[in-house]
Amino acid sequence: MKNDNTKISAYIHIPFCEHICFYCDFNKVFLEGQPVDEYIQNLLKEIRLTKEQYPSKTTETIYIGGGTPTSLSAKQLDVLLKGVRELLPIDAANEFTIEANPGDLTQEKLQVMKEYGVNRLSMGVQTFDNQLLKKIGRKHTAEDVYETMKFLEKEDFLNVSIDLIYALPGQTLEGFRDTLKRAIELDLPHYSLYSLILENKTMFMNWVRQGRLQLPDQDVEAQMFEETIIAMEKAGRHQYEVSNFALKGQESQHNLVYWNNDHYYGFGAGASGYLGHTRYKNHGPIQHYLKPLRDNQLPTLETEVLTMNNQMEEELFLGLRKKMGVSKTRFQEKFGVTLNQVYQETIPDLIQKGLLLEDKEYIQLSEQGLFVGNDVFEAFLIDKEK
Repeated sequence: MKNDNTKISAYIHIPFCEHICFYCDFNKVFLEGQPVDEYIQNLLKEIRLTKEQYPSKTTETIYIGGGTPTSLSAKQLDVLLKGVRELLPIDAANEFTIEANPGDLTQEKLQVMKEYGVNRLSMGVQTFDNQLLKKIGRKHTAEDVYETMKFLEKEDFLNVSIDLIYALPGQTLEGFRDTLKRAIELDLPHYSLYSLILENKTMFMNWVRQGRLQLPDQDVEAQMFEETIIAMEKAGRHQYEVSNFALKGQESQHNLVYWNNDHYYGFGAGASGYLGHTRYKNHGPIQHYLKPLRDNQLPTLETEVLTMNNQMEEELFLGLRKKMGVSKTRFQEKFGVTLNQVYQETIPDLIQKGLLLEDKEYIQLSEQGLFVGNDVFEAFLIDKEK
């Protein structure tokens, strides 16, 4: 099997937040009283140690997420980004994204980002309904979103993506339509829309179990998704992945790394990476992450070496999230067997059920398949090794 480790992207995790949203299960902690400066230094050390084992001349894409990367001070951001640029050389034309929250950005922080080549921002907006924002534990308001957009326009920083969440507790179809309309009116190059997923250990999950939260039913959720696809298409933002919409040429290159099943470093507390044939995950709690690094050891919590079979399955369930689907040529080049040889029963079965489409070059989800993607992905997860 071909194993191209020369092209590697990087995900960098900043776990600090100024508040914790009720639905969030990402690895995060309150900023106050945390060893932020030590974290940044050790994060840079982790990058150095990892690159000794998995060298790459250039970095394809960089994505700094969280937590809230913009909760760092301008000075801390400067130290972080300076180190990242030195250790992870990236072509100025390649995508370098930082996550931000509406209302968090200052001119000083944005200047630092621009100085080190950050050329894309991803903002967690979630909804334009102030009551709902409060209900889900966000500290920004719809007005903050507009103010931030005005500020970014003034600073000539236009490559912005926003995240929205639908099927929120108490959200009506009418309310969602208003959020969708307002989002599209911002005329941004990229939008990500996710339905609310209840995760264990979140306040939301506890409240649902106690009967304190009412979520929209599945039919309403499906209609929200359907109306999103129609409205985005009408506004010239094509759906290139189940949850992502963009102007042609403005698709997120970093997110495509995941869906193309390509290699990426995962740096920071709780981050995951995929290098060689190995997926790995770092320790999540800050002190557990820092401890090995203080002794110049990598903070790896677990590793999984993928069999050829695992890799083929992942190629399918990640690749089918893309509207374009999975390329038969790429599959054969990567694994040395054809897609139809490996899945000779699964593919025809899913086509017959109307969930999959096939042409000479690709297999892809049908319109019906888009709505039940997880069922389709599961069909490819049966162990094929006899």
